[in-house]
Amino acid sequence: QVQLVESGGGLVQAGGSLRLSCAASGSIFRINAMNWYRQAPGKQRELVTTITNGGITNYADSVKGRFTISRDNAEKKMYLQMNSLKPEDTAVYCCNAEGIRLYDGTYYPESWGQGTQVTVSS
Repeated sequence: QVQLVESGGGLVQAGGSLRLSCAASGSIFRINAMNWYRQAPGKQRELVTTITNGGITNYADSVKGRFTISRDNAEKKMYLQMNSLKPEDTAVYCCNAEGIRLYDGTYYPESWGQGTQVTVSS
């Protein structure tokens, strides 16, 4: 069993910062890519940023230069530092993990967290 739990969301004024965390629990040996998605009301889910097991990152154009993804493979955690927040960043942010291998050999293609609300006021 694999569980992802996000934390760190909240209400912030435009121009402010927030740091989201995602903790993976379970007897996890390895996670390949980890991702942050977001979904704003009335909009489709959007891939915000990705980080591979080796630390290669990719960002949506809308957040480049403002958001920074990182991960701690030993602790099975991922982070999203969000700076210079804009009202259009308001959304539920979800953690996603791909290619999860447990110590007993069990493989999960992916797992999702429940999400954390980020609200940016103008």
